Amino acid sequence: MKIKTLIIDDEIAIRNDLKTLLQEHFSETVSVIGEASNVAEGIAQIKTLKPDVILLDIHLGDGTGFEILAEIPNKDFNIIFVTGFDNNAIKAIKVGALDYILKPVDEDEFVIAIEKAIALKNEGNHLDKLIEVSQDFFEGVKEKRVILKTSDAVYAVYEKDILYCRSEGNYTTFYTQQLEKIMISKPMKKVEELLSPELFIRCHQSYIVNKKHVLKYDKNGVLIVHIDIKIPVSSRRKEYTLEKIFS
Repeated sequence: MKIKTLIIDDEIAIRNDLKTLLQEHFSETVSVIGEASNVAEGIAQIKTLKPDVILLDIHLGDGTGFEILAEIPNKDFNIIFVTGFDNNAIKAIKVGALDYILKPVDEDEFVIAIEKAIALKNEGNHLDKLIEVSQDFFEGVKEKRVILKTSDAVYAVYEKDILYCRSEGNYTTFYTQQLEKIMISKPMKKVEELLSPELFIRCHQSYIVNKKHVLKYDKNGVLIVHIDIKIPVSSRRKEYTLEKIFS
């Protein structure tokens, strides 16, 4: 019997992309039994269609995917979140999500997530399998990504690969370990809110640095990052910066 799958996303293009991936990789094992674009439709479809798996966006036009789940008392289905936001992973775990995939959807990640759902269905949701899946999920959450939208592309960048950020007015450029430069239309304050505070430090009005890539602080008042990149430290932020990096 095929795995009954329901897709809930407010973007028709995303719903179509997910259906295409399912058709390409799982035509023999998975069937899409319905679609919904908002909270009300999602709740109704779940109650009526009784899916095995739900591909669920978090931010919908009239609410969130979490609001849908709150209205379903008996969750006898697996949840795979497919979302453009990276700050809800822990909450997703708490509601029992099987996986958490960021947009733009990576095909390999998507295939692995669906394979997990199929394995759970075939093995009757045995406890040891659930524990294994949960461990895999926690490992994935540790590798946090941020979504960066430029004028001509959307990037999904792992935080660990970001060396530093530099702002100029309302624009900020991300410099990565792969020597990419990605400029987005956000001021430094908004970028600071986007990044994990335990990893990134605002060392200067115009700079945020990833402390994992800092090699040293030299007498000229700069941080040496990666190979020989010099990041200024303002006198006002010097004590705070050095304590966060080297203590």
